[in-house]
Amino acid sequence: MPNRMMDPAKPAIFKNFRLYAVTDVKSPDESWFEKVRAAYEGGADIVQLRSKTLSDRELYHWGLKFRKIADEFGKLFFVNDRPDLAIAVSADGIHVGQNDFSTHVLREMFRQAGVSMWIGKSTHSMDQAIAAGAEGADYIGVGPVFSTPTKKDYIPVGLSLVRNVAENSGIPFVCIGGIDLTNVDMLLEAGAHRIAVVRAIFEAKDVYEATRKLRARIETFEKSHAGA
Repeated sequence: MPNRMMDPAKPAIFKNFRLYAVTDVKSPDESWFEKVRAAYEGGADIVQLRSKTLSDRELYHWGLKFRKIADEFGKLFFVNDRPDLAIAVSADGIHVGQNDFSTHVLREMFRQAGVSMWIGKSTHSMDQAIAAGAEGADYIGVGPVFSTPTKKDYIPVGLSLVRNVAENSGIPFVCIGGIDLTNVDMLLEAGAHRIAVVRAIFEAKDVYEATRKLRARIETFEKSHAGA
C-alpha cells in the first residue's frame, strides 16, 4: 500500500524485494548515513531504521536523513515499531513485533493521518504467521532463524519453520536472524526468497561489498533454480 507522494515504481520494488537491511543503531554516530548509502548501492531494496537507544529527536533527524538517502537510490525506507515516527518522516513502511499495535490499528492510524504504508509483522511460529496474514499484514518476518545477539531472548526457529511458512502461509515473508554468506543458501533451499540482515551488512568492514555479495548469492540461486 503506497504512501502519499510515493514514486509509482515503489510497489514493484516492494513486490520483488529480496534483500532487507536492518540497522541496530546504538549511538548517534553519523557514519551510519554512509553505511546506509552503501547498503542501498550494494543492492538492498529496503533499509529499516531500528534503534532502541536514540532519543525521539535523534530518531526524527535520522529518519529524515534515511528518507533522503532512500530517495537518492529510488529504494524503500521502513521504520521499526514507531508509527508516529513512520508518519513524521514519510516512511514507506513499518515493521512491528507481536506485542506492538495490531495491523488493524495501524491502518486506522495511517488513514487518519492521510497516509498509507506497508506493514510487516515479526512472527516466531506457524500460528503467528497465519494470524499475521489473516490480520492483513503485507509481509511477515520469520525468525530468528539462527542464533543472533540482536534477539538474545528468542530461541531460533530453525529451517523447519521456514519450510512450513514457504509451503503454507500464503503471505510474503522475509527471513531474519543470524543470516550471512555461510548459511543463506540453506534458507533459499528451504523456500525463502527474501532475506533480512543486520550484522552481516552493517558490521562488515565494507558495507557495500557485503551487501553486494549477499545480493549476488540470492540472484545466483534464483537463476540456477528458475523453472525448477
